[in-house]
Amino acid sequence: MLRALSLSIGQLGDPAFLKVLGKSLALTLLLFAVFGVLLYFGLVWLFAWLGWGQGSGFVAAAGAVIVAALSGGLLFRVIAIAVIGLFTDEIVDAVEAKHYPDQRARAVRASYTTQTRVALGSVGRAIGWNLLALPVYIVLLVTGIGTVAAFFIVNALLLSRDLGELIAVRHVPRPAWQDWLRSTRGRRMQIGLVAAGLFVVPVANLLAPILSAAMAAHMLHRQR
Repeated sequence: MLRALSLSIGQLGDPAFLKVLGKSLALTLLLFAVFGVLLYFGLVWLFAWLGWGQGSGFVAAAGAVIVAALSGGLLFRVIAIAVIGLFTDEIVDAVEAKHYPDQRARAVRASYTTQTRVALGSVGRAIGWNLLALPVYIVLLVTGIGTVAAFFIVNALLLSRDLGELIAVRHVPRPAWQDWLRSTRGRRMQIGLVAAGLFVVPVANLLAPILSAAMAAHMLHRQR
C-alpha cells in the first residue's frame, strides 16, 4: 500500500496527471457552483412559498452557503470520484505506460459510456449508503468522535469498491467483476482507507481522486 502511494505521488508531475488534474478540478468546481446556484434559487422559492418575502434573498444565500459547507465533505468526495471516473482511463494508462507496459498492451480501453455508468453507480452508492448511515451518524454525535469514525469507515468501504470498479473496467471481463472484487477485497480496503484519509486532509483532498486511481492501478498490477 505504501509503495503504491509513493509511486503515485512520484508521478504527480506526469503531463497526463496534470492534464487530468486540471480537467477534473475545473469540472468539480463547476458542478459545485451549479449545486450552489440551484440550492439558492430553491431556498428563494421555498421562502416565497412560505410567505417570507422581506430579506429572503439574503437568508437564502446564507442558507445555501451553510448547507454547502455542512455537506461539503460528502459532496466533494461524491463529485470528485464521479468526475475522476470519467478520466480514470487516462490516469491508469499513464501509470501502466511508466510501470507496467506489458499490462498496458493487454488493456481494453473503457468507453466513456462504461466509465460514466461506473461513475454514476459510485454516486448512487455514496448517497444511498450515507443516507442509510445517517441515523448512526446522529446517534454517535454524543461520543464526539464516533460520527467522524463511522463516516470515515463507511466511505473507505465505498471508495474501495469504487476504485476497484474503475480499474476493473479496463482489465477484468465484466462477468468476472464480482469474483475479482471478492479476491481483491483486502488490498482494495487498504487503498480505500488511504483514499478516505486523503479526502479529509486540506490540499491533499484536491489530489486525492488522482492519487486514489493511480494507487488502485498499482494495487491491481502488483497483485498480479
